[in-house]
Amino acid sequence: MIHSLSGGVLSDGGVLWFAKVDVAGTPCWYLSPHTLAAGTRVRVPFGGGSAEGEVLRTESCTPQTAPVPVKRAKHILCVLSLPAGSHTDRGGNA
Repeated sequence: MIHSLSGGVLSDGGVLWFAKVDVAGTPCWYLSPHTLAAGTRVRVPFGGGSAEGEVLRTESCTPQTAPVPVKRAKHILCVLSLPAGSHTDRGGNA
């Protein structure tokens, strides 16, 4: 158990994958089921519906170091295509 400097207890939330996705020129952070290579095409929630976007990078974070609040983060809906020359190995970083 980890304690904060203010005396509270920080949760042990584990590691999450966040992908920065360019959607129509707007970079947004989304929760990802695993690391995705830069250039991967994905479908994500955007505006009132969904849109296609391109992964710029992926980062592993804890809930405390996430680029956006985890409770408000949206999930990648599906992977549409992998970048040319990539393979399906999900073990490495993008």
